[in-house]
Amino acid sequence: MLFWHNQPEHLWPSPGELYPRPPSLLRESLPLPYLKQEELPSIPSAEPPCPVFQYVLCAATSPAVRQQEETLTYLNQGQSYEVQMLCNPKLGDATQGPQLLKSVVRVVFHDRRLQYMEQQQLDGWRWSRPGDRILDIDVPLSVGVIEPQVLPSQLNSVEFYWDPTKRTSLFLQVHCISTEFTPRKKGGEKGVPFRLQIDTFKPGDKELPPEHLHSAGCLIKVFKPKGADRKLKTDREKIEKQPVHERDKYQTGCDSTVFMECSPWPEPSLGPHLPLSPLALTSPQSCKFLSLERLCSSPPFALDTLGASPAQDLNPGASILETQQWLHRHRFSSYCQLLANFTGTDLLKLTRQDLIQICGAADGIRLFNTLRARPICHRLTLYVAQAASRQQNEVPKNPDSGFYQEVSLDELSADELLGKLAEILALPANQIHRLCHQGPGGILILLSDQVVQNIKDESYFVAVVKKVQNPDGYYLVLT
Repeated sequence: MLFWHNQPEHLWPSPGELYPRPPSLLRESLPLPYLKQEELPSIPSAEPPCPVFQYVLCAATSPAVRQQEETLTYLNQGQSYEVQMLCNPKLGDATQGPQLLKSVVRVVFHDRRLQYMEQQQLDGWRWSRPGDRILDIDVPLSVGVIEPQVLPSQLNSVEFYWDPTKRTSLFLQVHCISTEFTPRKKGGEKGVPFRLQIDTFKPGDKELPPEHLHSAGCLIKVFKPKGADRKLKTDREKIEKQPVHERDKYQTGCDSTVFMECSPWPEPSLGPHLPLSPLALTSPQSCKFLSLERLCSSPPFALDTLGASPAQDLNPGASILETQQWLHRHRFSSYCQLLANFTGTDLLKLTRQDLIQICGAADGIRLFNTLRARPICHRLTLYVAQAASRQQNEVPKNPDSGFYQEVSLDELSADELLGKLAEILALPANQIHRLCHQGPGGILILLSDQVVQNIKDESYFVAVVKKVQNPDGYYLVLT
């Protein structure tokens, strides 16, 4: 049970008191001397200037990261982590006046291969976990967060406003784990890293877009509950066992993670949700969306012949051009650019899990089933043979009489059965006036939809065709 105690308002330090005072007023786990504004003579003038904004994640960094590499932080799935939004009001004019700022927090892929398939990966995650989100704001624990927005279409991002002159602490929850995006799920240590990034904007006028002020991010890995603590402990024990000269090659673990400045992440509204070119993913700033014409560019063959071509299996010896044609025929045009260098053999070697990783869950399963040409299971299968002609009013037998032929039904209706029998017996369907079944004692039962639905699967019959007059036509009896 939670008990709320009334606290005097003066216990919360004002922004003017937060930075000049000694570091004891700050959290002990966040020693950030370069945010203070008093002059430090020991710091040479060549040091980089103090940033206007800084974001600090209250989670320890891994000590098993080599020097000159980006820090790595382990998080537990679904656990709330605090992100302190720090601002230096004495630097720049970004915070002059009672101006609210807008920040967008995202969890994106760090691996280039997954960035290339980001939308497909997110669609597959949405399909496997309906109703869940990748990133959420823990509003009851957050302080200074104004108008938090969680868009249903953006599972991996949240938005909110905040006042840079007041204390702001954002609590975030990440609900996906790193191993959910690996081809082989062998545990958290083999999971893919994510990038937690915050982009801050100054809202513009009604017709002007917001002005970008600052962007920063950090590298994270998400584990199942308590998995991050075990992994951090394992990393510390691993480093302690290393010789002294080897320890110098690794970074010293910190109790908190300071976001590093980076380029702003491209907004989804800048273009359609299409896979990004590998050349455009060297940095977030260089990300440019491909045009629809370039992504779905067709190989040099006539598209008007595709619709009339019957569906056929992919030949293992198919060339790259023939494989592209096959993808177009089976409605996989959006993946032609992604599979541009695949031959028929290359495509057939891919497993079901490989195709899901490349095309997402829905299209990956559909492509796998199409490649394997899974046979269609009909609802009812019958075997029918034409009876030999013995009476004057019976139609003479055709060359195939006496041999049973398969009749497959999907709709289980009398009209469907009549049409299939007319095709087998070479009779005009509009001249078959009666379709009967010989029942007990030799009685004739008219075949209705209900009777067809109750016929046992794989039953066999002999079809007797009788010619009638007034009107001219035929009676068809199944015995």
